[in-house]
Amino acid sequence: MKAVILAGGKGTRLRPYTSILPKPLMPIGELPILEIILRQLVHHGVTEVVIAIGYLGALIQTYLEQSPISKRLKVRYHIEHEPLGTAGAIGTIPGLDEPFLVMNGDILSNVDYADMMRVHKARAADLTVGVVETTVQIQLGVLDVTSDRRIVGYDEKPTKSYSASMGVYVYSPAILELIEPGQYLDAPSLVLKLIAAERNVIGYREDFHWIDIGNLGEYERAQVEFEANPALFLPPPLST
Repeated sequence: MKAVILAGGKGTRLRPYTSILPKPLMPIGELPILEIILRQLVHHGVTEVVIAIGYLGALIQTYLEQSPISKRLKVRYHIEHEPLGTAGAIGTIPGLDEPFLVMNGDILSNVDYADMMRVHKARAADLTVGVVETTVQIQLGVLDVTSDRRIVGYDEKPTKSYSASMGVYVYSPAILELIEPGQYLDAPSLVLKLIAAERNVIGYREDFHWIDIGNLGEYERAQVEFEANPALFLPPPLST
């Protein structure tokens, strides 16, 4: 099984830390989050990983060269010379000739990647999107106003629930033809493109933990959750 990890972003919301460290090397507990992701992938049967790097990418390469995880995986690097978006970067990577996982390099989760791949194949999907349920509290009172300006409802700071993308996907190689090499394309635009083309796009929704460490608040929450129960996210130690 193959996987692509998107690790080329600048991580501006985590400054000043990311001024000197790429976001995938931000520590969770005693390990960079990228190391945790790679251990999870090995645990679920991934044998080859392509890491798309850009900003401070040489630090990622240097770290993995001395990490034991590199002995358990075939690791390739794909250098992004200019930002192409979370989907556009995929279109320039050679050798993706079977269904493969794609994920952002800043996600702490306990997703069963093997099961996600199984569901993708069983449903003959073109694209499978990992789905997480999230809630957002509106910080204002929400009014229901009619066309003639009558207020007929008032909801004080309501909480709304949504199904959101986790930033974890399974791609089938056939959809790569919709990604023009060298053209910017983000993941939401790719999903809409596939829907318009009547391709088979499905959601993978299970009961799992998920945190995107893209800002300081969520990074701190990830630290707390990981330190409270490392075994929830970290597979057993690699055998030598």
